[in-house]
Amino acid sequence: MHPAPSVILFTVLSGLGFGLLAFLGFGFPDVSGWVAFTYFFVAYALAVGGLLASTFHLGNPQRAIRAFSQWRSSWLSREAWLSLLALLTMGGYGLGVIFLDIQIATLGWTGAALSLCTVFATSMIYGQLKTVPRWNHWLTSAHFLALSVTGGALLAGQIILATVLLLLTGLLQISVWTQGDRRFAQRGHTLGTATGLGDRGSLRMFEPPHTGTNYLLQELVYVVGRKHALKVRTIALFLMSVLPAALLLFLPVVHLAAGLAVLSHLVGVIASRWLFFAEAEHVVGLYYGKR
Repeated sequence: MHPAPSVILFTVLSGLGFGLLAFLGFGFPDVSGWVAFTYFFVAYALAVGGLLASTFHLGNPQRAIRAFSQWRSSWLSREAWLSLLALLTMGGYGLGVIFLDIQIATLGWTGAALSLCTVFATSMIYGQLKTVPRWNHWLTSAHFLALSVTGGALLAGQIILATVLLLLTGLLQISVWTQGDRRFAQRGHTLGTATGLGDRGSLRMFEPPHTGTNYLLQELVYVVGRKHALKVRTIALFLMSVLPAALLLFLPVVHLAAGLAVLSHLVGVIASRWLFFAEAEHVVGLYYGKR
């Protein structure tokens, strides 16, 4: 599928922001006053900035409010409600921590749970799609949550936990790629199943359905070369997992090393999320001979 920059920024930044909010809700790091304000500011800037970036992909951004109306059937609508509840709950918790130096544990835990549920809802927007076999698997939600928690641990300064999570997330990323590469073929989707003519023999494309491009080709049938995909995978894995873990393990734990680890992880996650969309094979591509 076409990797739209707005959607990449939305999923990456909001995931990091809600991951940090989850750690703050559980009391990590244990801060108050202006130090707490800085952490909450970063978390809200990432979470809200990511959510706002998602509206850039809409044909009519002013209609984004309608996303709240379909919560019974739409994971996008559930994500909208969960994100709002998480931000409001963590806002109340943050006010107590910043201005009153008190931690209302129940409020914090509730906000942390809502933050992680928001990330899960985001993952299910993609994970529910049977028309994209690479996404339609429990690994999609596990991957989104793992990246969110790992990024949150990094931003929250939980060095030991972040190092372990970086390595585990790297292994999970490899599993996501290797399993995803086989999923389209495992589902048995072919030109025959797409047209319903498979029982009449082997099918081949006689001529393309269109003489030019159209919306489906632009948005749903993006194809990235295997050579380029392997190169981006290597860069993504190195930057999101290997390099930040090495920085935390082998350099003194100072603000510079931690900052470099966060920056490296962020760039790596962006590369990984670009591949998440670029490598997604939508079954509609069968009609155009692209699969």
